[in-house]
Amino acid sequence: MISWQTERCSPPGPGTPRARPPPTVRSPATSAPPDLRQIAAGVFGYTALRPGQHEAASALTTGRDCLAVMPSGAGKSAVYQLAAIALGGPAVVVSPLLSLQQDQAEHLRSHGLTAFTVNASVPESRRAEAYGLLRSGTAGFVFLAPEQLARDDVRDLLGTAPPRLLAVDEAHCVSAWGHDFRPDYLRIGDVISSLGRRPVVAALTATAAPPVREEIVRRLGLRDAAHVIRGFDRPEIYLSVRAFHEAGTKETAVGEAAGELGGTGIIYAATREETEQYAERLGVRPYHAGLSRAEREATQRLFMSGETIVATSAFGMGIDRPDVRFVVHASVPGSLDEYYQEIGRAGRDGKAATAVCFYRPEDLGIRRFFTGGLPDEKLLAEVAAATQIPVSVRELAARAGLSERRLTGLVNLLEAAGAVRLQDLIEPAAGAPPPAEAAAKAVEIAARGRAIERSRVEMMRRYAELADCRRRFLLRYFGQGAQDPCGRCDNCAAGLSAPAERGHGAFAMGMRVEHLEWGRGVVMSEDGERLTVYFDEAGYRELLTAAVLDGHILTPAGPEA
Repeated sequence: MISWQTERCSPPGPGTPRARPPPTVRSPATSAPPDLRQIAAGVFGYTALRPGQHEAASALTTGRDCLAVMPSGAGKSAVYQLAAIALGGPAVVVSPLLSLQQDQAEHLRSHGLTAFTVNASVPESRRAEAYGLLRSGTAGFVFLAPEQLARDDVRDLLGTAPPRLLAVDEAHCVSAWGHDFRPDYLRIGDVISSLGRRPVVAALTATAAPPVREEIVRRLGLRDAAHVIRGFDRPEIYLSVRAFHEAGTKETAVGEAAGELGGTGIIYAATREETEQYAERLGVRPYHAGLSRAEREATQRLFMSGETIVATSAFGMGIDRPDVRFVVHASVPGSLDEYYQEIGRAGRDGKAATAVCFYRPEDLGIRRFFTGGLPDEKLLAEVAAATQIPVSVRELAARAGLSERRLTGLVNLLEAAGAVRLQDLIEPAAGAPPPAEAAAKAVEIAARGRAIERSRVEMMRRYAELADCRRRFLLRYFGQGAQDPCGRCDNCAAGLSAPAERGHGAFAMGMRVEHLEWGRGVVMSEDGERLTVYFDEAGYRELLTAAVLDGHILTPAGPEA
């Protein structure tokens, strides 16, 4: 019998559920699989599990890796929590935000469970307790930022005392060409593969189109992974776009909309400067990465108390306020991935909410600028030459006069080019090309990435200028079939949405295809007139179905070797 360890907690405050004594869980190696619903009720007081939670957690308890893609507010955290309790050993949770880690750890402790957060601000005594939990193999949760995995002591510890479960929250951050990319997420797969006893791995995200899902599986090295993909539709959110040509007219309209829409809301702005301007105009608090930690925390507290705020995309990940009634985008986002995640913070209580995107074609120029230029080839060659002898990221960054974050980005490109490998130190890869050749190849990889990012901007433009059902277009982008107009968007309300045309049947959703110029791709949707394909090296492309059929410009492609 394996008992679930509990940690002494402060008495729960008003409105805090009182901890229930956790059930004793049998080891899955010696008995029938544990009853996850019983654990959910006994530990957390859940009367039922949401769609996908039981399926994903069950896969993990049987030793299968799992990729779970569930809408915002669908209870992804419960997947790893229930699985960890059932497995009966320690769980490491990789999470990108300290506030998110703290919220989840406090939630677990409020139910009598052991949970530690480990980061730079944690005292050494608390870090030692967390490490002691892992060494003992005792059940509990240790929350780490991905940057913590780069520490030698953490990697050494996990090598000698691997957890039973490793959960990667917000797993879309591993996608090098997706929104919210975090370079240190690329190291997670290396850490997993280096462990003497490999844990079960859970990858969790609310937003991942099929190409991003493939990248998550590949980069994390998921094995025989169960794919639990739940519908992306959030019918409670009314979708609308308001188009403008003059910047001043748009700014006035944003202010008016914020006053007209009732309840708590989030207004997303494109830049820090724009955030400050709208916050001053509306008399609310701003939130962006340029503010001090104390200022950001103060804004977050106001939001959680019911205040509307203005923020950049830096705000929102891990924020779980159920009654957000509106999300306004003062400027068009850089991708539908980013847009979907941000509007998903509205209406989590299932009640009606509104998402309004204010669109000015010129604003897309800012988004294209954010896709960035190509890295300096000479600098890449210098970095490649400097890694012929193993060196740490910190030391090389100091020698090169670069920030560690920028250097990590360059090293990631060189690693993709086969020039280096990054574990404890940056080392030359076996059979590495000469520095100049490696740099040229890295620039080619960066150029492909930029093309993909710009194709995402183009799909966002298509959505903003669409004269058809917006929800159907959005769902098809994420690989979910949708036929009928939704009736819950501005175009449906205006009578612009048309019934879907029957497809020609030659290209099924999810089908692998090949294009002479753009290479391999996957069919995202086909509505009779248009075919949308995501190409691995060119990003999203929309093609006229008739031209594709007449010109035979796409051919079926088998699975990759």
